[in-house]
Amino acid sequence: MTLSATGYRPLFRTPEFTPLLLSSAAHTAAQTIAGLALGTLVHRATGSPFLSAVSMFGPSLAQVLGATLLLSGADRLPPRRVLAGLSLAFAALTAVLALPGLPIGAVFVAVLAQGLVAALGGGVRWGLLNEIAPEGGYLAARSVFNMTHGLLQITGYATGGVLVAVLSPRPVLLLAALLHAGAALVARVGLTVRAPRAVGRPSVARTWRTNARLWSSRPRRLLYLGLWLPNGLIVGCEALFVSYDPDAAGTLFACAALGMLAGDLAVGRLLPPAVRSRLATPLLLLLAAPYAVFVLRPPLPVAAVAVAVASVGFGASLVQQERLMALTPPELAGQALGLHSAGMLTLQGVSAALAGTAAQLTSPETAMTAMALASVVVTLTLARAGSRGAAALRRVRGEGDGVRQGGEAG
Repeated sequence: MTLSATGYRPLFRTPEFTPLLLSSAAHTAAQTIAGLALGTLVHRATGSPFLSAVSMFGPSLAQVLGATLLLSGADRLPPRRVLAGLSLAFAALTAVLALPGLPIGAVFVAVLAQGLVAALGGGVRWGLLNEIAPEGGYLAARSVFNMTHGLLQITGYATGGVLVAVLSPRPVLLLAALLHAGAALVARVGLTVRAPRAVGRPSVARTWRTNARLWSSRPRRLLYLGLWLPNGLIVGCEALFVSYDPDAAGTLFACAALGMLAGDLAVGRLLPPAVRSRLATPLLLLLAAPYAVFVLRPPLPVAAVAVAVASVGFGASLVQQERLMALTPPELAGQALGLHSAGMLTLQGVSAALAGTAAQLTSPETAMTAMALASVVVTLTLARAGSRGAAALRRVRGEGDGVRQGGEAG
């Protein structure tokens, strides 16, 4: 019986799935409330849309360094030790961010340090998930993680907004540090000791060689660009929620998480494989199009609905990741997924910086609309490139069949 036929229950009977999920959930909850608290803290201190956006999504900017320097460790280091250690590093850095009187420059040093270690953490986490999931169950397993992530974002942003208003940002950052410490404890106690998936010591040279190998395949290149660019540009829109409406930012983030939850549920559980395999491009277009309404600066209920509907399109990443795993050797799964995660988050950080700059020069609503239109253009361009590549491959295969038939006839 296949996993799709039995639903999600087999996943929770799989050893280590639940501890990995709980550790990831604590990490997500900590990042959610810490991001909102830090963005609010920086916005109050500077009044700058650019700095508040980068403070929330700045860790993503450092992901490119982690992807180019550390990512070979995703398949070559013991996963339990790495996940526990990285969660403790996040706990320490988040506690530093809560220090009173911390200069803005020091804030961004700590934020970028978080992003650097997060690149390795993403590769280890998703590589381990691919390893422990039942055969053919990675998409369903990642769907459960994404839905949990969405639920925690909904509650985290709603709760975080209340806590920031009641307690002020710094106590909320300390709470986030405790959650990161909890994630470390769950990983240390709940996961078993596993050997690395690949042999050899991690190094910068290995990271570069494997990244080059992953990038050498044109279908994988297009998948990576599709996973990174449209998604990143829309996160640039989200990075402006605080400057667009500081009092309603938590509501908008919660609506985005709700839409993402619905999209992951539909793609991971409700849609049959034959249907979902064709939905990557339509979902990416859905991800961007509703943000065009922000040019009119709509009232909060309309903005919230637009954000929720758009975020259903984040379900496209599940379709793309399933395809990526089909194109990747198992011993490279961790680095392949880590490269996806690091590249996506890097582009999110870059897009947050671009959106913040555009908002600084124009207005948040104008910048959000421009980022959404750019996402549409990128999605259509990549879809066209993929269609041309598929057509060329069909022609080559057809010519090969013709040659073989001709030879047999001769």
